[in-house]
Amino acid sequence: MKALQFCATGDLAALGFVEVAKPVPAAGEVLVQIKAAGLNPSDVKNVLGRFPYTTLPRIPGRDFAGVVVEGPPALLGQEVWGTGRDLGFFADGSHAQYLTVSAKGVAHKPTHLSFAQAASLGVPYTTAWDALERSGVGQGTRLLVIGANGAVGSAALALARIRGAQVLAAVRKADQVEALQAQGVDAIALGQPEELGAQVNAVFKGGAEVIFDTTGFWLPAAVAGLAPFGRIAIIAAPVDGHVQLPALSLYRKGGSVVGINSLLYNCEQCAVMLEQFGRFFDEGALPLPTGLREVALAEGVQSYEDVNSGSADKIIFLP
Repeated sequence: MKALQFCATGDLAALGFVEVAKPVPAAGEVLVQIKAAGLNPSDVKNVLGRFPYTTLPRIPGRDFAGVVVEGPPALLGQEVWGTGRDLGFFADGSHAQYLTVSAKGVAHKPTHLSFAQAASLGVPYTTAWDALERSGVGQGTRLLVIGANGAVGSAALALARIRGAQVLAAVRKADQVEALQAQGVDAIALGQPEELGAQVNAVFKGGAEVIFDTTGFWLPAAVAGLAPFGRIAIIAAPVDGHVQLPALSLYRKGGSVVGINSLLYNCEQCAVMLEQFGRFFDEGALPLPTGLREVALAEGVQSYEDVNSGSADKIIFLP
């Protein structure tokens, strides 16, 4: 079969479009014919060597949607989707024509999602779902999402509204504020960090009960906008990994920081999440993805280069 594969890390030049043996499912596994596979920034970072535990040679790619062609009879012919920490790191991933994965590591693809749409959602939506679950977002929760225009931020907004949360989005640009407000979402424009607390308290009296910083840059400033016993969920950090946290203000509020890492969950655990929120797409409660850039897998190496150069396109490989 055709696949993207790398045998060394540190340079995207190590990634090639090659012919490899079609995988054979072991007991308890399924063979999925990949119909679409998402390209995430973490896939690019993987080839660049940012994850030292990756074993080589390796086919990258975490998110996928396809059809089960071998495995337990109950799953044969089923349209499925999936994601998980194993793929592309400890086991060959989805940037190929076929993929083997645990039979419990696939979820039924929502019928309202195309294969390409489903393949675009795995990492962003499971990350957002985990953040909302572990920071306790429910009916009436006052939630601030920083970086709400990004893939994870957008997913968090959509999922939080289903949970009945009071949502406030924070973005950089005025046109992004206008776009969110046109969708019925309260939004503010991020300015100077020292202004964030006042901005949040002007909308949420007493502060936000949960703040989800998807950018990695607003954790120190977010403390001023936090309600007593509030939680700040984070999924990123500055390049050096360090911030100066106003610990006095944080503990006086009884606040806590919740680290969110999608690479803590294997395919089976992610499949449980996908089944939980996947039905909302078929019920019309979650928006269908738009603006995807569909690319032939044979052109995948260039797509990795594009993402590494800063492209914000959501790229979907079509084997």
